Amino acid sequence: MQTAIITGITGQDGSYLCELLLEKDYKVIGMYRRSSINNFDRINHLLKTPHLILEECDLTDPSGISSLIDKYKPDEVYNLAAQSHVGSSFKNPSTTIEIDTIGVVNLLEAIKNRSPSTKFYQASTSEMYGKNYDTIKYDEPYQDEDTMFLPQSPYGVAKLASHRLVGIYREAYNLFGCCGILFNHESSRRGENFVTRKITKYIGDLVNNKTNKTLQLGNLSAKRDWGHAKDYVKAMYLMMQQDFADDYVIATGNTYSVYDFLKIAFDHVGMNYKDHVTIDENLYRPAEVQYLRGIPAKANKILNWTPEYSFKELVYEMVDSDVGALDHV
Repeated sequence: MQTAIITGITGQDGSYLCELLLEKDYKVIGMYRRSSINNFDRINHLLKTPHLILEECDLTDPSGISSLIDKYKPDEVYNLAAQSHVGSSFKNPSTTIEIDTIGVVNLLEAIKNRSPSTKFYQASTSEMYGKNYDTIKYDEPYQDEDTMFLPQSPYGVAKLASHRLVGIYREAYNLFGCCGILFNHESSRRGENFVTRKITKYIGDLVNNKTNKTLQLGNLSAKRDWGHAKDYVKAMYLMMQQDFADDYVIATGNTYSVYDFLKIAFDHVGMNYKDHVTIDENLYRPAEVQYLRGIPAKANKILNWTPEYSFKELVYEMVDSDVGALDHV
């Protein structure tokens, strides 16, 4: 039986990855950070699974990380824990760097010193690209593994530092370290402070007569390459099954604006977003990344990975989930 540690198991990606690995007969060690509130909602249905073990540990505690690696000597470690909200990183830059960069150093050092045969996956992000567009090969801007990075947020900077650190440990110490440069991926398990879920949660409240307020949004023109988290955790798993570690862009190759998401979501329930949405300039980011579009040709070819969900299917699923969840309360 393979053993895998998942950091951030209580998050969107962690919960889907946990399901996937348990289906493949892994023993899964779920690492979580202690909180004053119960944050196991996304994995409640898995808690009685015999092959799931939860361990309280903090990425910023090097001794705790080392003890965990030493205890289980895992075949694979998937690092999905992060301060992952771009807007929050401007308000809490030190915390973001402590978790998203120093935490990765702690994991890499523990693997190097305690279990050098362990394979390591790092959740990198399209936010590392920032405003550095490339238009040589395609009519529209795009990003792939060869595109230069120019992050526009403390979150992007912290993730870029970690991305490069994995490369250094791979080259210097021969560790199996791979990075998935994941573009935006959503689901009904997305946190409510992210714009996509903010929209669909509001629609759920509206349809079920739980609110009479307007929805406050910021920049509607920002464009993103949105996929489904279920598709993206499959790519993580495939990266770790390769003979050689490498970095891969995981994306759909299509881009849509926040406006597109908003309109499709409201149209799905037969409403006009103009009747319910107001723009709040305070919600604009200090430095905005206006356009992200990934080209996953390398993942298509080497991993044989392609996304199954379309953009509309993703939006519809999120809306239906929030509308239905409230309808049954």
